[in-house]
Amino acid sequence: MDKTIISVAVVGSGPTKDMNPAVPYTPKEIADAAIECHKAGAAITHIHVRDPETGIVCSRIELFKEVVDRIRQACDIAINLTTSGGNIKGENIIEERLEPVTLKPEICSLDIGSVNFGNRVFMNPPDWGVAAAKRMREHRVKPEIEVFDAGHIRQARYMIEEGLFEDPPFVQLCMGPGWGIEATPENLIFMKSLLPPDVLWSALGVGKGQLPMITMAFLLGGHIRVGFEDNIYLRRGILLKSNAQMVDHAASIVEKLQGEIATPNDAREMLGLTYPQMNADGHR
Repeated sequence: MDKTIISVAVVGSGPTKDMNPAVPYTPKEIADAAIECHKAGAAITHIHVRDPETGIVCSRIELFKEVVDRIRQACDIAINLTTSGGNIKGENIIEERLEPVTLKPEICSLDIGSVNFGNRVFMNPPDWGVAAAKRMREHRVKPEIEVFDAGHIRQARYMIEEGLFEDPPFVQLCMGPGWGIEATPENLIFMKSLLPPDVLWSALGVGKGQLPMITMAFLLGGHIRVGFEDNIYLRRGILLKSNAQMVDHAASIVEKLQGEIATPNDAREMLGLTYPQMNADGHR
């Protein structure tokens, strides 16, 4: 059995400090959370940024850069920056969403297919997916293909067949967010059955679906994602004290089921990632 990659999404766009005081807002808080998760066993960290004063999700490139620099100075966890475009209102939304790619993280998320999040439509039209895939390839950044429903996998398969992704494609099955596919074992098995045979895949579960989905994903041969973006509770009524607490919990599940946790360099080898360049001061 291959080693299991644990990804951690330390903040996302939804949770607030009012919901859980441990939710990070500032670049230092976000980076520190990722570094702590690396120590707990995470190989990849997925990063959104917030306005440090208000905590509102944003897409300011200088905040992404500060988070990336802080993480790379401290540890070798692989960095995955979002391109979801939090609160972007410009005229060229595609270009603004793709700005984090210029920081040359190892991975950037690439959301396939539109989905309703509450009363908001998370728009991902086909031209966005093609433009994002091409831009990431130009910058040697690995796309994490995020899908929220069965039809999104159909689009992802088409893009894979068209040669828009380098091997192996990396797909994240997002189970339970908004009005996407419900996080049930049956649905995860169904979603996995739609994937091409040669992809590497991972799964996440939102809220109470987190623990069942990551356990099922491991048993089905996939990788797993945890973190405050997806869930802020250890169990019903008990808040997580940190992102690292859930990473540690996930690692314990994998190990109890006779699995082995992938290191960041294991993940890089498995996904064919480009190693980050060294800065002038010798840090990654």
